Amino acid sequence: MYSHILVPVDLNEDGFCDKAIELAVWHARQSDAVIHLLNVLPGIHMALVSSYFPKDAARKMLQETQKNLKQFAEQHIPADVKHIETVSEGKTWTTIVEYARQVKADLIIMPSHQHSTMDKLVLGSVAAKVVENAPGNILIIKPPGL
Repeated sequence: MYSHILVPVDLNEDGFCDKAIELAVWHARQSDAVIHLLNVLPGIHMALVSSYFPKDAARKMLQETQKNLKQFAEQHIPADVKHIETVSEGKTWTTIVEYARQVKADLIIMPSHQHSTMDKLVLGSVAAKVVENAPGNILIIKPPGL
């Protein structure tokens, strides 16, 4: 049914992506799909942002995030399930949408933060922007209590 399942991962919140990964593993096993774990770093190479960090800070941040994403995958994805870990940089929702197109993701499974109504009106949420713009099917995991 699915060939490529994309799961955007936020490594800053412990347990935030657990249900999304659990569902991705189930779907991947049903259809022998590849799970693509994607972590998006903010635009640390932008001139304004990079001027606040030492020269090699961006490289170190990327390496550390790659290591953490690999550990996350080892903890949450069984060895028999094909998966790819990718760390990318940019605006979160646009990077997710671009990556989904690049790998031809036919399913995106992502958790959604609980935002106030004001946050949604003023800022919009990453999940909402992905739903509006990404190709394929999208499964949003709501936080408990919603």
